[in-house]
Amino acid sequence: MSDQPFIRVEDVHRDFHMGEETVHALDGVSLSVVQQESLSVLGPSGSGKSTLLYLLGGLDHCDAGRIWVRGQEITALDENGLASYRRQQVGFVFQSFNLITTMTALENVMFPMIFARVPAARRRERGERVLKMVGLADRMDHRPTELSGGQQQRVAMARALVNDPALVLADEPTGNLDSQTGAEVMAILSRLNEEQGCTLVVVSHDPLVVEYTSRSIHLLDGHVVDGSPAVVSPLEGG
Repeated sequence: MSDQPFIRVEDVHRDFHMGEETVHALDGVSLSVVQQESLSVLGPSGSGKSTLLYLLGGLDHCDAGRIWVRGQEITALDENGLASYRRQQVGFVFQSFNLITTMTALENVMFPMIFARVPAARRRERGERVLKMVGLADRMDHRPTELSGGQQQRVAMARALVNDPALVLADEPTGNLDSQTGAEVMAILSRLNEEQGCTLVVVSHDPLVVEYTSRSIHLLDGHVVDGSPAVVSPLEGG
């Protein structure tokens, strides 16, 4: 494991303009995450946690500040560079699952591999492997409408992991699930973090997720609050 942070966020700002009002979604956030760590980012709606996740995933641009992932400054990348970064480095798990309803579970999981130009035979092999990892060996041919919410989220997790990303980002992964199913989903994410060696960042308003991650921080009104030095690492040269 490298001594350098896997993720380094330095004085990041992100504003949204709503009419004449400016909302400071992130207002000078700095933090670091080490390789293979699992971090939960908690906070109420509007705290900036999902905005932070989208910036880490290269889905949005900050207004000021810099972000590095694996030593690469993603805030300096153009759109093509960000697309390559997302495709090669990042797996996303969303609250709403975002599955394609006309595809089976296996087809949904194989879909991202098409863009990664993985050969068809290899796509099926890898898709079946990750679905077995999340406990869906007997649901591969089922479409999303034939699956429970928890099973759909497991498909979404398998899809996020199928290209062996170094970074997995989960946005409210328990948000559409009851507490028991949410706990099961978090337990699987935690296990996959350990077994796959990926770095995991989960954002949620649900305090349950803290039990399944090695560390947590809290955001409020775009600021990191109640963080200790072990949670928000001082950044040199900032």
